Parts: sequence; C-alpha cells; structure tokens
Amino acid sequence: MNLYSLLQKRLAAGRPVRVGLIGAGKFGSMFLSQVPTTQGLEVAAIADLSPDRARAACRAVGWTEDRIEATRITDDAMAMIAGPDVEVIVEATGHAPAGIAHARRAIHLGKHIVMVIVEADVLAGPLLAREAEQAGVVYSLAYGDQPALICEMVDWARACGFKVIAAGKGTKYLPEYHASTPDTVWGYYGLTAEQARIGGMNPQMFNSFLDGTKSGIEMAAVANATGLTPAPDGLAFPPCGTHELADMLRPGNAGALHHAGQVEVISSVHRDGSLVRDDLRWGVFVAFEAPNDYAVRCFQEYGVVTDPSGRISALYRPFHLIGLELNVSILSAALRGEATGAATGFRGDVVATAKRDLRMGEVLDGEGGACVWGKLMPAADSLRSGGLPIGLANKVPLTRDVPRGAPVTWNDVRMDEADAAYRYRRDMEAAFA
Repeated sequence: MNLYSLLQKRLAAGRPVRVGLIGAGKFGSMFLSQVPTTQGLEVAAIADLSPDRARAACRAVGWTEDRIEATRITDDAMAMIAGPDVEVIVEATGHAPAGIAHARRAIHLGKHIVMVIVEADVLAGPLLAREAEQAGVVYSLAYGDQPALICEMVDWARACGFKVIAAGKGTKYLPEYHASTPDTVWGYYGLTAEQARIGGMNPQMFNSFLDGTKSGIEMAAVANATGLTPAPDGLAFPPCGTHELADMLRPGNAGALHHAGQVEVISSVHRDGSLVRDDLRWGVFVAFEAPNDYAVRCFQEYGVVTDPSGRISALYRPFHLIGLELNVSILSAALRGEATGAATGFRGDVVATAKRDLRMGEVLDGEGGACVWGKLMPAADSLRSGGLPIGLANKVPLTRDVPRGAPVTWNDVRMDEADAAYRYRRDMEAAFA
C-alpha cells in the first residue's frame, strides 16, 4: 500500500530505482510508456536484438530524444545485465529459453529479475525462484499480467482468513479451439488474414491465446506460486458470468470444480457459441469461503453476493493493464524485497498435446502452432508420464506417431541434450520430483 511513498524516499535520497529492460516489444513498450511519469524510477539500459527498433519503440511511446540518448541501448543482453547501473532486470523477450538464461545471469550477479515470460516460469520457475532465494534476490512474476494479479487476490483472501476455493481468469473458449492452427485462427477472431496483417498481428501468438495453451500456462504459474492445484484432467473452462461466480465455483456435485483449492479458467461463451452474460473475458477472480457462521452473517449484512449456502463468495477484477502496471513488480522487488508472485513448488505443468494425428519424422512447431497445444495437468502426473513441456516443443522431431489428443512425451521426440534450457528443465524436474 506504500510503494509510491517508498519510491519518493529513494528519489529524495538521490537513489532512483534503476531498471534494465530486455525486449522492447509490446509488453516492454507498455512499460516504457509509464517511465516518464514515474519519478524515482529510471530505465538505465535496454537490450534488444535490434537497438534501432528499441529506439523506435521509445519514440512511439513518447520518450524525448534526450531521454533516449541518456539510455544505454544495446543488442547484448548478457552485458547489459552485468552493468553496474541496473538493479532490477525485466525479461520481456517472449522467448522462454532466452528468458531462463537471462534470469540465471541476473541471479548470479545479484540482480532482481521480473519474468514477463510466463512460459519460462512454467518451464523452470520453481528452480529459478529457489536459486534467487539462495542468492538473496527477488525472482518475480510480472504484475499487470494475469498470473500475478491472481496471486495478489489469493493472498488477499488468505490474509483475511478466508479459505480459497478457486482462483483464475476468464477467456473465450470452445472445445474446437484446441485444433486451431495459425491458418485457421483469424476466423475465430472475426478477422481476415489481411486485416490481421495490417494490424501487425502474429497468427501463432494469437493462436496460443485461442487454443487453450496460454490459459494452461498461466494457471500452471498460479498453481506453482499459490499452492492451488489443477484438476486431474486440466482446465474445464466452464461458461460463467460474474453474477454467478460464487454459485458456479463450488466443488463436487454442487458446482463446476473438481476440488476446493483449484485453479480454473471460465469461458465468456456457452458451448453453443452464445455469449455469457456479465462475462469476465479479460479479468481475474478468486472464490473464497466464510470461515464461520459469524462471517456468513456479515456477508448478509453487507450485501455480499454468495452461493445458496451463504458461505461462498467471489471477488473479481474485470480487466488487466499488462505492461502499464509492471512498475508494481519492479518497485516491490527493489523497495520491499518481495515478489508479486513466484513459484514455491512444482504443482502444475503444461504438456504438449497432439492437435491431430502426428507422424514420425514431423517437426513440432511450438506453442500456438499447427501440431500441439498445451494442456494443464498436475505436475506429478506430468512427471510420471514423462510429458514434454510445451515450452520445449518447438523444432524437435518426432521419433514415433502420436495420435490426436494424446500427450507428447520425452520418448516421442529427439531432443538436443546439449541445449541449456533442456538441461535446466531436467534439473528442475529432478529437484522437485
């Protein structure tokens, strides 16, 4: 509640919080747009594969030429991390293996790391968070993205003494989306390929939002950070509006949940394609239970919307502002030494699952591609079956056929065992098995 006042004290002491940003894409640009109006926070350096593109991004969000000239802009992220002029690193490249490498470098050098790439967090976040704690620095999910916002709501409920029944987010979902490919995705969004091209939209990225992969990744991150767990069969995507959250999000025969303490994603459309009233497509939620009869009575007295028992209620936030809110994570790390969400265990995993019958010799094309989508499952089940994490299901050949709907396993692919991200993931599995 006092990040701003803490920041002003740093400013008055002549010690602004100094940030190094890796990746000046959309998320990075949204963050950069807030820097000129946040006194006490400075971007000392930006690393991007194209320094000219990074400078153009700064101009596009309103930076002055003087500010751009005063910022160290480079294409060498590892050198930027090592610079003495940065204390918090923001990893926003969108590339999970690079994100892991940059995070490990930052931790080794005693820098806080804010991990924008949820894919990297799900691939190896539990081990990164453990290494950061041992090094005395903060490893954090990025506030403004949905997982960190969900973690905050879970923390609020528990700090108040409520039992958390469920937490998650909203999205648009139909079962047929799991088979969507970059060639079919725009029809589901109501766009033509030409409209998407003019808008600069990446079909594979948008397809990962649609086919269920991104939802699985985000809920795995929440599970690993909060202790909530996935249902055995992953996400059910029940259609649900904000007016019925408390009634719908109950376990067992009473509601849509498999168990209390679950991560879930709710759909903004019914299975027949009709729109859900009061949908939460862009938002996040937490469902919680009154711990005693007195709290139940207080719910009634203060107009709290509940399920029929009067015991379960829910709060929601209707939207999230992505990189415009990232300062909260940066300042929390630098000024409080706290993460806005970080893995405390390995509870949820996202396994590559065949979109169609796949044949030996085919090369997987990664998240949002034409071959596989990422299915959320309990981490113990993933480890037991040897599931191939979606974050490593790119540019790897199949060594045998995989039928539609089946998980892809380590035994189904030929991995480059010298690859650093592969080795680190296997280390993480061994550490948390």
